[in-house]
Formats: sequence, structure tokens, C-alpha cells
Amino acid sequence: MNVQERYRLWSENPYFEEEIQQELKEITDPQEIEDRFYTDLEFGTGGLRGIIAAGTNRMNKYVIRKVTQGLAECVCDHGPEGMQRGVVIAYDSRKYSPEFALEAGLILAKNGIKVYLFDALRPTPELSFAVRHLRALAGIVVTASHNPKTYNGYKVYWDDGGQVPPVKADQILARINARENWLGIEPMSLDEAKRSGLLQIIGEEIDQLYLSRVKELALYPDLDAQKGKELKIVYTPLHGAGNILVRRALSELGFSSVQVVHEQEHPDPEFTTVPYPNPEAPATFELARNYGNEMKADLLLATDPDADRLGVVLRKPQGDYIQLTGNQIGIILTYYILSQKKSLGTLPNNAAIIKTVASTDLADEVARYFNVRVENVLTGFKFIAEKEREMEEGGWGTFQFGFEESYGYLAGDFVRDKDAIIASVILAEAALYYQQVEGRTFFDVLESIYQQFGYYVEDQESLTLEGKRGKEEMALIMNTLRQEEIHELCGMTIERFDDYEQRISKNLRTGQTEPLKLPRSNVLRYSFSDGGFVMVRPSGTEPKIKFYISVKADTRTEADDLNCKLKKELMERIAKIRSA
Repeated sequence: MNVQERYRLWSENPYFEEEIQQELKEITDPQEIEDRFYTDLEFGTGGLRGIIAAGTNRMNKYVIRKVTQGLAECVCDHGPEGMQRGVVIAYDSRKYSPEFALEAGLILAKNGIKVYLFDALRPTPELSFAVRHLRALAGIVVTASHNPKTYNGYKVYWDDGGQVPPVKADQILARINARENWLGIEPMSLDEAKRSGLLQIIGEEIDQLYLSRVKELALYPDLDAQKGKELKIVYTPLHGAGNILVRRALSELGFSSVQVVHEQEHPDPEFTTVPYPNPEAPATFELARNYGNEMKADLLLATDPDADRLGVVLRKPQGDYIQLTGNQIGIILTYYILSQKKSLGTLPNNAAIIKTVASTDLADEVARYFNVRVENVLTGFKFIAEKEREMEEGGWGTFQFGFEESYGYLAGDFVRDKDAIIASVILAEAALYYQQVEGRTFFDVLESIYQQFGYYVEDQESLTLEGKRGKEEMALIMNTLRQEEIHELCGMTIERFDDYEQRISKNLRTGQTEPLKLPRSNVLRYSFSDGGFVMVRPSGTEPKIKFYISVKADTRTEADDLNCKLKKELMERIAKIRSA
């Protein structure tokens, strides 16, 4: 069907509820109609994410039905055993999240599949834990993570608790695409699903098991219990799912001086107090800073709506606050875990960390110093989880820590996605240890790392390019860069050019090429001979193209200056491509 045929079907067929049809009939802009119906909302390894509205290219219950039916058919391929193992479903605080979660559950039940549905909003990492603990075949989280309030999403997990891998995602997508007709996908009634035993509500029993595992990750539980109250923390869940579990985990370990930001404590799909519920954005900490100033807090912590990302702001000795980057948090946690486990004698001989190619190379240097293996994977935490599984099944490494620059962190072996509850606990303990045992702050720790390994500064720029035209413009940028051979940027020599779409790495000094082992992905990375890189990639979850910058210098001032000049030159180059 073409755009107009799809539009008429959704506007006129009684299968679609009156509210949907009225919304569509009120659209007067032909471009808006085209954008809603020119394609289906894309399903990939991250599932779905889109603006909440009527249309095939939007998030609504009919898209949920069609995608869930495709997932259900893949579950049924595993026979009665797979259907009985079932699917766990969680959701966050976004608009329609509970309704979409229930809709998905009732579609699965209609297909004879066992469903475990959380009784209220829960963090994404707890869903990952629940899939593993319940030995379910799959999991679903209804969330759009840190996207604006107009978005919602649908993430699919497989039996190891990690996001569905590319091969399985392709199988699900094939089932979704095989069904051209949007009509006739009906959910089971709620009463029947409960009466038949196909729908089981879960909650506190999973919380307790999950929290017990989180607390086991503490390296100094006695210190936490005895001195935890000395560390003053302000925490905001940003109206999301982290509120209860983050506070319980910290409190049960001994961190009793935690003040929640009351204005952002409770779920709010409008995210009334923040323009954008992303802990990377400084504005999200505005209220937390006020609380911090009042109680002279040591740490300000923020989790995003589904509590898989953690943002951190530190109090400086002068009394003002400064926000850490995702890379700085990752470095602090890497250094703390490896150095303390080495000191305690608990660092395995085959210890390994996993990070993404968009994250700082400083972590590689720190890990090598402790004789720890480093695995670099594509951007997206699903690839960290996949590598952890490979490591575990192959027996060639023991996972210690994983992180990505976009505020995602993981330790332990019981979750297979980034986890802000785990990160909050380890970070709080690290701050307490350095404060109480070594008399240092995180600023002191970072400075000592920079002095030892070099001053790394990372930055990021992004362009928002929405709709069909936006996708075309992103393709133009990537294709132009791919065809050019750039040998230097900002006076820095580029030694290696990696094209992950072509899966080729080229040494620009020698001209030699070699295959890249990572999966195919539309990513370009330029590595400088003296350290640092530039990386370009279209986002897989937002209508953006992202530019990652990392520079290395002998002093902080030199690194900051170099970063500013490099970013300016890079964006001027991109502007020329767009205007050509």
C-alpha cells in the first residue's frame, strides 16, 4: 500500500479506534501524513522508538500489536517449552507505558505464551535480571529511555537477559514484515489471561532478589555500613523508575544520608520539571543543585526514566558543583574496581573490561596498567552484553566492568544491560572509600590518572535531522565522508581510518588495509597517531547524527584548547557537506 492507502485504512477502518481516526482526520499538512505513513517504525536490535501518535511510523497500540505478534511467532517457534518459559514485561513512567505493556502481554497470551508482567514501573536492568532469574525466553521493556516526553519505545530482550541480538532481531523483523495486513490482531481479554494463568503479575519478590545481588558487588561492605552515613548524596530519579530501588540499595548498604529531589520523585509522563529527562543534560540537575547547596552534599546523582543511565555531579572544595562526563565516570569506576580488586587479591588473572569504540581510550591504558584485557565493541550496550556472554561461554575472560560514554555502566554477571542502580552503589562506595580511607576526592583521583596516562578530553556534537528528509541528509554526510580520505584534522595526523559499514580498517601511513571483526554498522572512526579520535555515526534511537571527539595532550589546558579547535573544524566540514 502507498501512503494514501495506508492513511485511508487507518482513518476509516473500524478496527482502529475512533480517537486514532479523529487524530488522523485533523491533519492538514500532507508532509505530516507522508512522514507518519511512508514507512513502518523501524525495528532493530534496540527494538522500536518513536513519537507517540497515530500512524505506521509512530508509537501506538496498533504498532505494539503488530510487533508483538511477530515476537510471539518467534517464541512459538520454540514449541511448548519456549511458550511456557514465556516473556517478562516491564515499563517505565512514560505516557501510555502501562497500557502498551499490557497490550503486548495480552497479545502474547492470545498466542498461548506465558507472560510475567511487573505490577508497576521498574528499571530496565531489573527486567534483564528477571529474564535471567525466571529463565524466560524473552523480555520486553516499554521505554524511550532518555528521549523527550513525546517519545515512547519497545525494547526486546532474549533469554540471556541482553537486548535481542541482530540475528534474532532479523528473525522477528521477518515475521513482522511478512504480515502486510494491519487488521485482525486482537489481544486476549485481561480476565481471560489471568484466569488461564497465562498472565502472572510479579513485583516485590523480584525486587528483593535483584537488590541482594546488587549489594553483593560492594567491595567494602563493612566500610559502607560503618561510614556510609558520612557521605551526603542528593538523588533524583527524574520522574522515572529508579526512585525506589536506587534509594533502597544505597540505604540497605549503609548510605543513609540520601536526600531525594521531591519535585522529581514521583512518576510524571510530562517530565514537568525538566525540558529533557536526560542525566547528560546539565539542566536536569538544576533542582538537585539547590538541594546540594542546602545540605552541602558530596554527590548529586540522577537516573533517566528507565534507570539504566546514571549522571553524576560533584561538589568541588570551593563549594560549587561540576558535572562529570560519561567517560570520566567510566574511568573512575574502572580505576576503582581494578585497583581495589588488585589490592584485595580478588582480581582474576583473566580479568577483562568491555567498552564501546565511542568511549575514551584512556580506559584501555588504565586496564593495560593493571594487566587487564580490553574488548572494544560497537556503540550500544547490547554489544557489551553480547561480548560478556561470549567471554562467559568461551571461558577466555572474567568480566569486571563495562561502560559506554553515554552514561551507561555495568558490573556483575546477573544483568545484561547498563544498570544505574549498580552504578550508583559502586560510585557511592568509591566516593566513600576515597574520602574516608585515602582522604581524596574524585577530582584528586582523576588528576592522578591524567598525570599518569595523559590528559584526555572527550566531547560530542550532534545534529537533529528528523523525518524522511533527515534520513537522506544523514546518508549524504556519511557517504561523503566515506568517499573522502582525510589525513589530518586540526593539524593532527590521522593514522587509522575504520569504516564499520565496509568492515575495513586502513592504516593511512602505510596504505595497508585489514578486515574489522566487529559486526557491520554505519560508523566511521578516525584515530590520531598521538592518541584520541573522531567518530561519526547516525543514532540508532534518535533522529540525530552524532560526532564523537577525543583528544590527548600533556596538560589539561592544551587538551581543552585542542578539543575546541577540532570541534570547530569538524563541524565546519560537515556544514560544507550539507550545503553542497
